[in-house]
Amino acid sequence: MYIRQKQLENLGTILKPGKVAVIYGARRTGKTTLLQEFLKGETAPYLLVSGEDITIQSYLSSQSIDKLKAFVGNNRLLVIDEAQKVENIGLNLKLIVDHIPDIRIIATGSSSFDLARSIGEPLTGRKTTLIQYPLAQMEIGATEQRHETEARLEMRLLFGSYPEVVLLQDNREREQYLKEIVSSYLYKDILELEGIRHSAKIGRLLQLLAFQIGKEVSYTELGNSLGMSKNTVDRYLDLLEKAFVIQKLGGFNRNLRSEVTKNSRFYFIDNGVRNALINNFNSLELRNDTGELWENYLIMERLKRQEYLREPSNNYFWRTYTQKELDLVEERGGTLHGYEMKWGKAKPRPPREWRSAYPEATWQVINRENYPEFIGQ
Repeated sequence: MYIRQKQLENLGTILKPGKVAVIYGARRTGKTTLLQEFLKGETAPYLLVSGEDITIQSYLSSQSIDKLKAFVGNNRLLVIDEAQKVENIGLNLKLIVDHIPDIRIIATGSSSFDLARSIGEPLTGRKTTLIQYPLAQMEIGATEQRHETEARLEMRLLFGSYPEVVLLQDNREREQYLKEIVSSYLYKDILELEGIRHSAKIGRLLQLLAFQIGKEVSYTELGNSLGMSKNTVDRYLDLLEKAFVIQKLGGFNRNLRSEVTKNSRFYFIDNGVRNALINNFNSLELRNDTGELWENYLIMERLKRQEYLREPSNNYFWRTYTQKELDLVEERGGTLHGYEMKWGKAKPRPPREWRSAYPEATWQVINRENYPEFIGQ
């Protein structure tokens, strides 16, 4: 069964002659499936290759215009899966678009840090970027009724939405699959491309973050717990974000002395990965972290919505020294929008400090009654 991906339409929109469409996303999130579905509707001759193929690497890293022209041949679309494996890929793609008229190119990568570093400068003004996340509920929702969405909410909070997880029918199989993701794929690119040796410490760092969802993270405290410097923690967190394992959220402020902005909060790209890291797939009634799972789920689904609907937004959390806070603040169109995530039935009022400092801003509680609209279903 194929669940139609929102980026399918976006890819068709941004793909133009003389341009490169770059698709980033973690392994196993459906980038190859996205390419296959897109190519079903392609009428022009195309060439689909993998950057993991040694022969392909030789051609696409050659920096020889004649060799690159011969490789592309009469094809009008070049598709490179796992493009980060090709040395100097950005420079070679620049040569292709500059010397082969009307060529269109799609390049995918399972981590943004190496591919962005290779592609960024050479392709300035020649590329557009898409991010492929695990399936969004706005995609899954197209295949189910509202009551089915509500019935499956606990499963989404516990097991996340990697495509394979969504399609599996057994929770034990879902659990085993997620454990495989964590052990085999989660930070494979970091270890391969950055030469980091302390994989155990990366795993421990992620476990510590898993228990701090919705809380400000101190790099110094993490470093003390792991026996590493604050700067090393900073580097690891940056790489984990660029490998699409975690998502950083900074604090919002307009230079008011009462607002806390020093530390950041981190969320996991997928709830299932978070629970696999701490080996806890217990039902919600047996957990004491349901609120954290709910907050992580909603924020990531909101970020998916922003990406897939092409709704640019600056995202933050907001907190004062008197412990008044909002889980998410979106700054878009010159307006601030504050959101508080609540699993229970409580109906809090907007913080007085928020209304006083930002009287033009909106405020909304997101709960189990209105969350489908919030995440775009």
